[in-house]
Amino acid sequence: MRRLLPVTDMTAHETASGDREWSLDELADAYAYPELPAGKNAWLRANMVSSLDGAGQHEGRSQPLSSEADMRIFGTLRGLADVVVVGAETVRLEGYRPARAREAFAARRAAAGQGPAPAIAVVSASLDLDFSLPLFTEPLVPTLLLTGAAAPVERVRAARDAGVAVLVAGDGAGVDPARAVAALAERGLRRQLIEGGPRLLGQFVAAEALDELCLTVSPTMTAGGAQRIAGGPSVAVPTRFQVASVLEQDGFLFTRYRRI
Repeated sequence: MRRLLPVTDMTAHETASGDREWSLDELADAYAYPELPAGKNAWLRANMVSSLDGAGQHEGRSQPLSSEADMRIFGTLRGLADVVVVGAETVRLEGYRPARAREAFAARRAAAGQGPAPAIAVVSASLDLDFSLPLFTEPLVPTLLLTGAAAPVERVRAARDAGVAVLVAGDGAGVDPARAVAALAERGLRRQLIEGGPRLLGQFVAAEALDELCLTVSPTMTAGGAQRIAGGPSVAVPTRFQVASVLEQDGFLFTRYRRI
């Protein structure tokens, strides 16, 4: 079964008859970034997957919870973003590579004044990263590093010697989420996408910096002690979101929520 469930601002129509997959244009329209309200310089969304029992990963990776349709939406969200924000641990565990240009999104990106592919912005306090990896040596759009003012001087030097731009977005070793959003926006990267991991997402949630969550609910159960999609510090009062759209295919729910 493949269908678009008519909720809130999403147009009510069938996107697929059950015998075909959603086109990338249909998905791009469904997940288009909103117009920025007055006084707001960026829109930050997150893309995560969760099992039915709340696991954000299985054996350290999100891939076992995913599906082909989930990966199409993953690619669509990247195709719409100016920048993908990701934690250093996720870069290491998931084997991150540079984002690639995709012909399916070329005209849409050009019309929006975007480059051929989103930049990757890696958040790291220690900068304990291998700068010889393709993520840093072969990106179509230069990879960025977000860190704090107290990051190890020798690691900052190593990154810059490797040609990686280092953006300071915090007074200590770590990154302040609001300053990270602002630092990226100052570079013209206003359509922002967080891909994890849970600790990083939790920090942005706690700082009330997250505008939208794109959550895939996987029809799987994992048990065990896997992390949720967001970890780290809690908020004093739970942050409320409202549903923007729901897609369904083969038991997977592809939901989109906006902060109230």
